[in-house]
Amino acid sequence: MPENCIAPKPEHNNNNTTHPEEGPPEMTETVLPIKTNEQSFPKLAMFPITLKFEELVYNVKIEHKGGLCWGSTRSCKEKTILKGVTGMVSPGEIMAMLGPSGSGKTTLLTALGGRLSGKLSGKVTYNNQPFSGAMKRRTGFVAQDDVLYPHLTVFETLLFTALLRLPNSLTKEEKVHHVEHVISELGLSRCRGSMIGGPFFRGISGGERKRVSIGQEMLINPSLLLLDEPTSGLDSTTAQRIITTIKGLACGGRTVVTTIHQPSSRLYHMFDKVVLLSEGCPIYYGPASSAMDYFSSVGFSTSMIVNPADLMLDLANGIAPDSSKLPTEQSGSQEVEKKLVREALVSAYDKNIATRLKDELCSLEVNNFKAIKDASTNAGNHIKPEQWCTSWWHQFKVLLQRGLRERRFEAFNRLRIFQVISVAFLGGLLWWHTPESHIGDRIALLFFFSVFWGFYPLYNAVFTFPQERRMLIKERSSGMYRLSSYFLARTVGDLPIELALPTAFAIIIYWMGGLKPHPVTFLLSLLVVLYSVLVSQSLGLAFGAILMEVKQATTLASVTTLVFLIAGGYYIQQIPPFIEWLKYLSYSYYCYKLLVGVQYNDDDHYECSKGVLCKVGEFPPIKSVGLNHLWVDVAIMALMLVGYRLIAYLALQRMR
Repeated sequence: MPENCIAPKPEHNNNNTTHPEEGPPEMTETVLPIKTNEQSFPKLAMFPITLKFEELVYNVKIEHKGGLCWGSTRSCKEKTILKGVTGMVSPGEIMAMLGPSGSGKTTLLTALGGRLSGKLSGKVTYNNQPFSGAMKRRTGFVAQDDVLYPHLTVFETLLFTALLRLPNSLTKEEKVHHVEHVISELGLSRCRGSMIGGPFFRGISGGERKRVSIGQEMLINPSLLLLDEPTSGLDSTTAQRIITTIKGLACGGRTVVTTIHQPSSRLYHMFDKVVLLSEGCPIYYGPASSAMDYFSSVGFSTSMIVNPADLMLDLANGIAPDSSKLPTEQSGSQEVEKKLVREALVSAYDKNIATRLKDELCSLEVNNFKAIKDASTNAGNHIKPEQWCTSWWHQFKVLLQRGLRERRFEAFNRLRIFQVISVAFLGGLLWWHTPESHIGDRIALLFFFSVFWGFYPLYNAVFTFPQERRMLIKERSSGMYRLSSYFLARTVGDLPIELALPTAFAIIIYWMGGLKPHPVTFLLSLLVVLYSVLVSQSLGLAFGAILMEVKQATTLASVTTLVFLIAGGYYIQQIPPFIEWLKYLSYSYYCYKLLVGVQYNDDDHYECSKGVLCKVGEFPPIKSVGLNHLWVDVAIMALMLVGYRLIAYLALQRMR
């Protein structure tokens, strides 16, 4: 099995099952046997990880008065989010990061997950090694905001995650078994067939959405699990169940780090270590059970029996114990007192904890370096490293299937079908059985083909990647799949609706409009329209991927379509030479030229006046585009088709 894969291959042998209670986790690669009749999620981590972070400092630039941050001190000011945070979490431990809103908890968690971009100084190591792609695939990260596909059910969401993130050494049945374990473990059995839901329709509850997000990370059997506010929006019983599940995962040898805003006392006592932050500064690091004794020793004791988390959050806000008895009239003096309390806590941390913590990390680094190195070497001798746990083709198939299921309700929606069909019938009535002598009207109908199916797909495609931006960042950050497999699956999944509607449109308006009634001519005209649809869609994908913002992309698309419309070869036959190059950038121009070329030949004639026949090639709108070199136009559109999609793909690669 590849080194980067998380879940090991199950063995259906009850006699060889390893239980997490039998002993402490070894710093070696561990095979995880799973019993098929077992109802609990596998508890043994595959590769225990010791996480250390030393003197982490993170700065961000803040703009003032609409100025741009180009290194100018006038318009920008640096704000320090993290101010020298240090700590360590070992396998089997849960470390909770506490602090008020804005204290830097989420920033610290993001830095530990290797997902923080910007000016970060300090050192974060995983078994004394820096962050890598292999470590990314051993890490589960649950963000505070639940990013899920709204039209998938709970079971489908977890199943597609399992199919993408679990290695090929597991069969599909075994992956389904993992999904069932997670659903049972997280108490999602009752809503397993319900849709996730979104802003436009009701789905599962907020607590159930949070459990689905956690379940996605539990599926991969992570060695390092990072959770941002896993109990937000949950009632106390559900929160207790979540933390109990996480505690069970940690007991199997995983390293767990979580941010939590204000836990109850029974949740607090389930944590092994606690980091308390106040405005980015650490004011406590150590065992959760020792926090109250520590604060009492530095002069912040309380006479009441309180939840330790409540006391710690008060201290992080600069509120000393029993300070509610003080007069509240003078708000200025309160702010001074809060500042003094925070300064006293930071000073006490530097004096009592910081020095001892640095010495402890140095001694542990010397003692554990050889054991960790030997474990890594042994793992490398038995396992051939590979970059991905699943093949490109497998990822493509799963992503395509997931995309089709997610968009099965919106692809062929009634409004979109009505829009296209009604325009087709209206156009067919306006051009009803146009006589051959009315060549101007026929040419106008062909240009309408090129314009409508040159711009309609473009506007639809512009929304594709901006709408999936958060999901793409989340899944790519987890190393779930290759970008190329996602890109191809996403674009191929759109083809049914993108090609079905223009086909129906062409069938209706072509025969109602009375164009050349020859099957071959009709098929060629249909192929040209579909070809133009693909090119137009490609340009829309490029706009959306480059800008990744719907309003900006639609504005750019509007300007582009207006230019292509004017320079399309119908409205203006004699474009000034200095700007004539614009028409050669317009795919509508090539589509229009190909449609005219399919309908007419150089030898065709039309009745230009009563009893007088004129050459079709001499008709001004046709003469301006010509009826020759059609294969050159086909080749140019092919370059546009490939080029625009390549631009879109390269633009998506910028996202990290």
